[in-house]
Amino acid sequence: MIDERAMERAATYNRQLLLDNAKRNSVLELWEVQRYGSDSYADADYVSVYGMRPADWYAAGVRLLGRTAVECTRDVLGDAIGKDIAAIATKAPRTSGVEVIDLFAGSGNTLYWILRHLPEARGLGFEIDTAVFELTRRNLAALALPIEILNADYRSGLARIPLNTDELVVAFVAPPWGDALSRAAGLDLRRTTPPIVEIVDAMFDRVGGGSVLCAIQVYETVDPESLLDLKRRFDWSAVALYRLNAPGQNHGVLLGTKGWTP
Repeated sequence: MIDERAMERAATYNRQLLLDNAKRNSVLELWEVQRYGSDSYADADYVSVYGMRPADWYAAGVRLLGRTAVECTRDVLGDAIGKDIAAIATKAPRTSGVEVIDLFAGSGNTLYWILRHLPEARGLGFEIDTAVFELTRRNLAALALPIEILNADYRSGLARIPLNTDELVVAFVAPPWGDALSRAAGLDLRRTTPPIVEIVDAMFDRVGGGSVLCAIQVYETVDPESLLDLKRRFDWSAVALYRLNAPGQNHGVLLGTKGWTP
């Protein structure tokens, strides 16, 4: 008789195992989260979220699906993104407030870090996947974090919330990459699901004449035509790259403003 538990213990915990197999929508045990970090990055604490190491967030009641462990923005990256967003947001014209929206929230960890650096802002996330949404909602409640998550796609989510033109809207945009990322060409921003230009255009239509700061997750190598097409939509833009992994495996953000220039 095959010992399934022994087979799990013997498996290599990598991106493929957690995204393409039965683990994709399974709630991981602590040892599995740590094994993924150790096997893939030689760091058992690689999947640190909400400002905590895996052992600590697991003890606090936080749980992650296999796919979320791979796709989430871990703390060191979320912190860097949050700092750069805040540095630009503080240069915006004086407004009545700041609304931070994560249009594809996932674990909500990026939103958590943006709000750490913009503590006076309100935070809201949209997550269309019901399983991810339910787990994230429970995780945020377990940690008593003041972040609201809606089980909605970005279009219906934007339609459901009030946005004032005298507010600064900070939008974090990181849709599923699917086959948009290739080893040869890097990330093609036109092939994400949905295409990022479509998301940005919808965001601008919804906000109208207000001030917007978009932070769009990118990769170390980006298709130049897709990047240029996106940058044309902004009044000002800049790219920040975070060298936290091996060369060729690093993430960054495109920061772009509409309605104002820092």
